[in-house]
Parts: sequence; C-alpha cells; structure tokens
Amino acid sequence: MPTFRVGDATVTRIPELSLSEVTPSALLPGADSEELAQALARQPADIVSGEGHIAINVHSWLVRDNGRTILVDTGAGNGKDRPNSRMFDQLNTDYLDRLRDAGVAPDDVDFVLLTHLHVDHVGWNTRLVDGRWTPMFANARYVFVGAEHAYFTDPKNLSDATRTSFQVQRDSVDPVIEAGQAEMIAADGSEAIEGFAFHATPGHTPNHASISFRSGGAAALFCGDVMHHVLQVVQPDWNSAYDADAASSRTARRWALHHAAESGATLFTSHFPKSAAGKVAKTADGFSFAFL
Repeated sequence: MPTFRVGDATVTRIPELSLSEVTPSALLPGADSEELAQALARQPADIVSGEGHIAINVHSWLVRDNGRTILVDTGAGNGKDRPNSRMFDQLNTDYLDRLRDAGVAPDDVDFVLLTHLHVDHVGWNTRLVDGRWTPMFANARYVFVGAEHAYFTDPKNLSDATRTSFQVQRDSVDPVIEAGQAEMIAADGSEAIEGFAFHATPGHTPNHASISFRSGGAAALFCGDVMHHVLQVVQPDWNSAYDADAASSRTARRWALHHAAESGATLFTSHFPKSAAGKVAKTADGFSFAFL
C-alpha cells in the first residue's frame, strides 16, 4: 500500500480489487482503434497484460492530516446485491483488513469524502447489522454533493443505465443520511472541511466532483472518475464507457489536467493502475503523466 506525502499530510492507497478483464476498446469505445493501439504502445508495458487487457483498480485514499483521519471514496463494499453490476455483486474482499494494516480501524475515521455516488465509490459507507444497513464509520461525517443524491433518488432519472445507482443510494447512502452523519454540500470550490474543497466536474455523473487538498504549501487533487485510465491523460477527448455526458466529461477532464499541471498538485486517481498517483505536466501537444 503506497504512501505519499502532501505537505504535512500522508496519503495512502487502500486497495479493494482489480478488474483485470477490461479491454482498452471496451473502456474507451470512442477511441479510433489505430490511435488507441499507438497510444498503448507508448505506455509502460506493465499497464497492459499479454491478453490485451488493462487493469482497472478500485481503491480508497486514506489521508492523515493534523490528527484527522479522512477517507476519500469507499470502494464497492462486501455482501451487497448488485444484479445489474455483476463485477460488484456480493463481493467478499479484505478491504477492512487492508485499512487496519494501514493503522486505521473504522471507528478512527473522522471524515468520508465522496467524489460521486456510484457503486464502486460508496460501498463501504455501510455494513449490515442485524439485517439493517448502518454506517460503517460510526464517528465520521460523510461529505458529498447533495445534488448527486437528489439526482439518483428522483424517479424521473431511473433507467437501465442508472438502476444500480438508485439501488446504491438505498443501501449505501440513505442509511448515512438517516443516521444524521451526512453533510450534503454544493460543489462550488469553497472549503468543505479544512484543506479540502469540492469542485464541480460533471459528466461522468451529472454532479460529479473532484476534491482538491492543500497542506503545508503542497497540493493534491482527488479526481474521482474524471479519468479511468492514464490513456485519457494523453488523449483527454477519449471518454470512458461509463461517462453519462460526453461533452461535459471532456470539459471536466481537461479542467482536472490543467488544474493538476498548473498547481503542481499530485493527482490521486480512482482507477489507474500501479500506484494510481502521479504528476501531470503540460507538453507541446497536450499532457503527460508520471507515476509516483
């Protein structure tokens, strides 16, 4: 579990699972096949398997800063019924053991910050106790964009594409709200808790947010699902198969890349392979990414 320093804080990746059967063309369906092959050839060999698959990681970021313990996103969770998202259905991973290996028990967590409310970002919000989903992190404030929850609970937005997200609210978000542990905010760039601000980066979901962090003069950006793979750094016009709005997704991705490059922020991604963290730099024809 790699740990990185951001000013006075440390940031540790808490892995949950790796989805190893994803092909580049399935993840990036709008990419020209020849351009995709060329982009892959320029990347490190260890991001592509011999069978032509790319690894998509699912993990949380654990931030420890001035006595606070903060989780950014909480993965897919165990034992949850996901009939329309089979890769996340009834999982049984050792995520909590990995969190404890990092020195954190669930009751130690002070804040849970959520970039968006998709199945693989909120699952460990809750656990099943006596047949009832209850908050996993009993002492935490859960901070997320209120409009995101409103969208995925409004019946007019229910479709085959959003069916799992509607289910997710019921077992992984609503119990937190009912327990009085939720703080629903606007993604307006203002400080939500000390050092952390939510920035509107819609497209992947209608109210997706990226979360900036500053500590000791250093900066970080937790970009959520603005990008799913490092290929989207070098080709920011390539949307993933999971992006709800194509044009907004491209705008959000370019904003995140510009922000990271111009501020010098370490980019902490949700699904990149290897360390999943790195630095963005501007190049003559776009952007580059260097893993840390």
